[in-house]
Amino acid sequence: MPQLPEDMVLPEGFVPSQAPQPPAEPRDSATVALVRDTDGGPEVFLLRRVLGMAFAGGMTVFPGGGVDKRDADTSVAWAGPTPAWWARAFGCSAELARALVCAAVRETFEEAGVLLAGPDADSVVADATPYADARQELVERKLSLAEFLTEAGLVLRADLLRPLGNWVTPPEEPRRYDTRFFLAALPTGQRADGSTTEADHAAWQRPQDAIADWAARRSGLMPPTWVTLSQLAEHRSVRELLAAERQITKITPRVVRRNGNLHVALPGDADYPEAS
Repeated sequence: MPQLPEDMVLPEGFVPSQAPQPPAEPRDSATVALVRDTDGGPEVFLLRRVLGMAFAGGMTVFPGGGVDKRDADTSVAWAGPTPAWWARAFGCSAELARALVCAAVRETFEEAGVLLAGPDADSVVADATPYADARQELVERKLSLAEFLTEAGLVLRADLLRPLGNWVTPPEEPRRYDTRFFLAALPTGQRADGSTTEADHAAWQRPQDAIADWAARRSGLMPPTWVTLSQLAEHRSVRELLAAERQITKITPRVVRRNGNLHVALPGDADYPEAS
């Protein structure tokens, strides 16, 4: 795993002076690194979250969000690796794995306008714009993913996703998430638009360029995003990214103080607290 840069310093007040006891229970969530090929190498779709949001306001992130209890609906028409397969990949129950995959598909559609579903197990919609009304109803929670797919006659394409990582918000923070990261290629014909009230900017960038923007202080990145971008930058094509074998390990960063500044420590760092 790439080592975080030493100049990745957290602002004072980022976490309470006293860590919550007991730590807040992490909420399950899913996020998707959506990638596409270009002549200059793979690009990833990124959103800048609106300032003032309760979590990660102003940060550049991948599309994603919390699991809705309706994401576990077993009536979803499903193609690809089974929930049991995803459960083994992420080390969780099959019920939660199903909900995580559905949340990944739903959030990608809600926040990026990209729909990882098709009329059957061997196809994917080439244009998601005809489903704009359903997209808004999903955002407003008037419609569940299962209801949408059933009404539209679509099949969820779990085979278009790959497991990418698993990060848990540090116990020092009052709002925590247990986030499973997924990887997916932009389906042919579709376009990502970033039309969401949760973001004020959206763009495709090469992972290394997104890291360079952070280094130049033109954007903000959370440690899981920085590490994931660094890992994506190691590959030369979307095909290579999708084919890479990954062993998913749950990573829980910790907030520590070094030389008077707040930093994030990762497992393996000398100052990573052994006790949680």
